[in-house]
Amino acid sequence: MSANMESTRIALKNAGQITPGSLAEYIGIGGFKALKKALTMKPEALIDQLTASGLRGRGGAGFPTGLKEKFTSESCRECAERFVVSNADEGEPGTFKDRVIMENDPLLHIEGILISALAIGATRGYIYIRGEYGDAIQKTNRAIREARQSGYLGNNILNSGFSFDIEVKIGAGSYLCGEELTLLESIEGKRGYPRIKPPYPAEKGLYDYPTLINNVETLSHIPSIIENGNDWYRSLGTEKSPGTKIFCVSGDVANPGYWELEMGVTLREVIMSHAGGIGNGGEFKAALLGGAAGTFVPATMLDVPLAYETLEKNGATLGSGAIIVMNQIRSIPDMLQSILEFFKHESCGKCVPCRVGCGQLLELTAHIATSPPSSTKKRLIRQLVEEAEFMARTSLCPLGQTPVLPVKSAITYFEEEFQEGKKP
Repeated sequence: MSANMESTRIALKNAGQITPGSLAEYIGIGGFKALKKALTMKPEALIDQLTASGLRGRGGAGFPTGLKEKFTSESCRECAERFVVSNADEGEPGTFKDRVIMENDPLLHIEGILISALAIGATRGYIYIRGEYGDAIQKTNRAIREARQSGYLGNNILNSGFSFDIEVKIGAGSYLCGEELTLLESIEGKRGYPRIKPPYPAEKGLYDYPTLINNVETLSHIPSIIENGNDWYRSLGTEKSPGTKIFCVSGDVANPGYWELEMGVTLREVIMSHAGGIGNGGEFKAALLGGAAGTFVPATMLDVPLAYETLEKNGATLGSGAIIVMNQIRSIPDMLQSILEFFKHESCGKCVPCRVGCGQLLELTAHIATSPPSSTKKRLIRQLVEEAEFMARTSLCPLGQTPVLPVKSAITYFEEEFQEGKKP
């Protein structure tokens, strides 16, 4: 993989500059300045600054980070304990942004967790890392040990009266455990089944206490916002999507990799300028934005800014920032069938709409592919969309709710391929 060394950096600002997990090098480059500043601020002021910055969750949903912290801090004021959980499960196909942060700068991630804990009054934190991320697990554990030994974790941090510690929990590779409530079940030692919500984690999360859950990239933005201010952060990106985003680019490009760029960059710039264009002299046909739970976009979307508001306006999603590129010889029906196979495999089976629906979607795509062009085929295509929409309305968790995104976008932009039943 490659990283663009000239792009604006926040989450990856120290990548390649220090030894990952080395506390001395991290402090030497300005690490924990934001924490020391945060220790002098009131929790309400920390939340207000994050709210004013406009930081939104980088895991896919894009929920305002400051608002989530406010909800968690105000929930159950009589509760004796609160938690901060970092979601580093990262099971979305084509996504590896959190892995890159943890492998290059685990202490920045930890500093973001500490500041969040200060803001909501938490006493304990967990980092839930997927088991396949061996290097990230090792470096994160090293960083935690060094931070604890030097007084940045544990009791009475930096003689401030603030106490907080972090434990790493390792996931077993379930895609569903990337969903926040299912992740909490896993941390508690239960089977990875989703909970019914409400209540939400801010109200009743880990062990039924208020819990703040954010992903690694979101947490890694927090120290820079506290240190530099919300006006500085808002000077990057767009009005409604400030800051930067790590884009993970794979598929039919000359130079697959990751780039941290300002929000609002176009798909064309990411692919053509940073990823080296389409590989082997090919032509751009489509991209899948956000991984399996994302949307297909055609060439007409190449110049749409990659920001929450502009993509939503155009019926697309930013998701986790994954961009899977397809050239002119790729079959969209084949790609969709592969995605639906993934969803069927990963469904936990707890709710009927998802358990039955994922299999039905897969059967429908196979039937469409083998049927000759006819009115029957058109009916099957409509049925595919309707089934996905029904699942979105009735499934218990996002796994069953999101197949509608790739299904509807594939049909919207590439219905002709489904009608023909053959590759272009």
